[in-house]
Amino acid sequence: MKTDFNLDIRSVSAPTVFNADFNNFAPITANQAWSLFFTAGQDDAVLGDSPEIGRLFNNILKAVVFTIIVGAFTFYSY
Repeated sequence: MKTDFNLDIRSVSAPTVFNADFNNFAPITANQAWSLFFTAGQDDAVLGDSPEIGRLFNNILKAVVFTIIVGAFTFYSY
């Protein structure tokens, strides 16, 4: 089988955050951060460009942390 890809094996297995075109100290969006989290640093564009998805995961995380804190104060304070 013949392929036209000329891929360097180092860039295929390396996480996205270590690629030269990604790591320019530019700020990343919430979608990119969650995509990197869910794919273990392999792809930063899994969730797309819509900012609502990143905000949704941020708000879910905030709600979980808030619920844990309120539950700890409510049920474990004597």
